[in-house]
Amino acid sequence: MSQRSRRQPNMNLGKGNMAAPSSQSCTALERSIRERVPTLLTDLYQFTMAYAYWRSGRHNEPAVFELFFRDNPFGGSFSLFSGMHDCLLFLRSFRFTDEDVEYLRSVLPPATDPAFFLFLRELDCSGVTLHSVPEGMVVFARVPLMEVSGPLAVVQLLETSLLCLVNYASLVCSNAARFRLAAGSRRKLLEMGLRRAQGPDGGLTASRYTYVGGFDMTSNVQAGFLFGIPVAGTMAHSYVTSFSSLEEVWPQTLVAANGDHDNIDLISLTKGWLGRVCELLGVESGKIHEGELAAFLSYAIAYPHNFLPVIDSYSVTCSGLLNFCAVALSLFELDYSPLGVRLDSGDLCRQSVEVRHVFRLCSEQFSIPAFQSLLIVGTNNISEYSMAELNKKENEIDVVGVGTHLVTCTRQPSLGCVYKLVEVRGSPRMKFSEDPEKSTVPGRKAVYRMLDTEGHPFLDLLCLCEEPAPKACVAVRCHPVVGNKTCQSITPSQVSCLRLEVYTKGQITHPLCSTAETREKVQSSIQTLHPRHKRLQEPDSYIVSFKVCLLCGDMEQRRGLDSLWYWIERHLTLGHSHPAFRQCKCTHLYTHTYARTHLYTVRH
Repeated sequence: MSQRSRRQPNMNLGKGNMAAPSSQSCTALERSIRERVPTLLTDLYQFTMAYAYWRSGRHNEPAVFELFFRDNPFGGSFSLFSGMHDCLLFLRSFRFTDEDVEYLRSVLPPATDPAFFLFLRELDCSGVTLHSVPEGMVVFARVPLMEVSGPLAVVQLLETSLLCLVNYASLVCSNAARFRLAAGSRRKLLEMGLRRAQGPDGGLTASRYTYVGGFDMTSNVQAGFLFGIPVAGTMAHSYVTSFSSLEEVWPQTLVAANGDHDNIDLISLTKGWLGRVCELLGVESGKIHEGELAAFLSYAIAYPHNFLPVIDSYSVTCSGLLNFCAVALSLFELDYSPLGVRLDSGDLCRQSVEVRHVFRLCSEQFSIPAFQSLLIVGTNNISEYSMAELNKKENEIDVVGVGTHLVTCTRQPSLGCVYKLVEVRGSPRMKFSEDPEKSTVPGRKAVYRMLDTEGHPFLDLLCLCEEPAPKACVAVRCHPVVGNKTCQSITPSQVSCLRLEVYTKGQITHPLCSTAETREKVQSSIQTLHPRHKRLQEPDSYIVSFKVCLLCGDMEQRRGLDSLWYWIERHLTLGHSHPAFRQCKCTHLYTHTYARTHLYTVRH
């Protein structure tokens, strides 16, 4: 790759401005959440379960659910937690309207007790508490991202909506972060996937969270309005091909930017420059497409400060580049500053080198230093792989526009977050499965991140809420959540608690961050990762572990602890008879009669 050291020009493609969201846009954001995530946006079985809980008098029992994902996406070793902002606004506005209730009355079985619908009409989230990992933080598989506690019927009803808000937001944010890592820090990234997204809401969510994940701009105007994201865009091929001759250019004049001259005939001025460019490059003007030149002129007259056309509608080297240079030189003569060009087909690397070469020739020949640093934008079905390839080939691309592969997450269409019950009435609950990977770990947990001497996270530790927190520079025994590794002793240099209380008693209790602030948190969080965990290909696995108490250690000494299943089973089968039972901080987690009996049956 060319290691040029030229001035990076202003990145406004179009206007490209970013202002802090106004009070009007903030109000629109809350309204957008209510409209996009109404209370009925859930699965029917949530209501049938809620009714069964209500019918049996269990609807107000205190319950706790955890939201997590089982595998890191895209073959990487990390993900980014996103969507909490929307979850909080959803909880705050959670209400059933009369219209909602009447519809539910029509779809639930006729035998449903009418009093249940009165119960729904009065329902809200005033009894719900949400603990969460901070939004924008690097997270890992099997770590509980959210803990949702409250009346059983209510927290059950929240399941589908919360999963919907977190799953795609976290997935597309993680995808964007990978594109950013592949692109490096020098290039600007433009998200332009709205037309390819899975529906309007998918497009809006993608624009927001790709910016959070590291992109610089979006083409999505609504996302710019709601979230304060810089918006960018110029012209499509259709604009170029809509012109056929210079006679269609109107008006044909342009006033100099400094106001020193009267209206200048831009067509005549550009024709003169076109002849000089063709002479400089030793090409004939006969192959130049007149309609393309007319399109460029028309657009330059409309936007002389934001001129960045697509130049591959016909031929980059035989027409588009020559026409651009002629119009751009005319704009420079009139004291305007064109922005650059967009390439959208063919070998982008090779073409960008050719385009930059011509820019430098024009800069030197016509004594216009700024000409050599005009932008070159590349857009052509860019994937993570092709983005990484840009760093291996010589090219002069300053900005990359990405659409389909970014917003549709073609490498992995779903993160796979799940929402699992871990406690009811203070008693732990555990899901068993024919597939051990789908089994859950019961009980309320605290989550801690262990950091090494350089500040890199190297292990996330799950403990029971009532257990004392691990301390810096103090050894702790732990066992991996997945895999067959045995217990190990680790000594962190620093310990960070990952859980925040963000919602309680119907109120948001943690300050909401703007989209730009969350973006900064993402970049800071990614920077803390060790390079071996940030690798896009074959990264080292990040370890998530349970804290192991003295009883577990005793069992390991006597029997060996080769998997989480054995760890749980030994608690269940030996815990009551073990002399250290009363001192064990985690034994009670697994002593529920049903869980003990069922696990023994499954294992034997």
